[in-house]
Amino acid sequence: MKLYVCTLCELGRAGFANTLRHAMPSGVEVLEIECMSGCGRDQTVAFRADGKTAYLFGDITLADLPELQNFAKLYAASPDGNFADARVLGNLRNKAIARIPG
Repeated sequence: MKLYVCTLCELGRAGFANTLRHAMPSGVEVLEIECMSGCGRDQTVAFRADGKTAYLFGDITLADLPELQNFAKLYAASPDGNFADARVLGNLRNKAIARIPG
């Protein structure tokens, strides 16, 4: 799975990608991308895996790190990236900008 991190957002400019590299479970490749057009919802990150629904989240803060870690585990375990009940996403469900079919 890939986790994309906007480097133009405030946290992105401060090295958020490195923080995520050290915090994510194994199997998560953290990649930096210059812009994901989520500028109205600074900081944006996106999760993507082959054959799975992709997710774009915004308004991410350092306080969201535990929920991002949890999402990575749930996403890895999901066969298609979809969740029957969005409550398992915690506060991230309120920070979702887009869900893109795989």
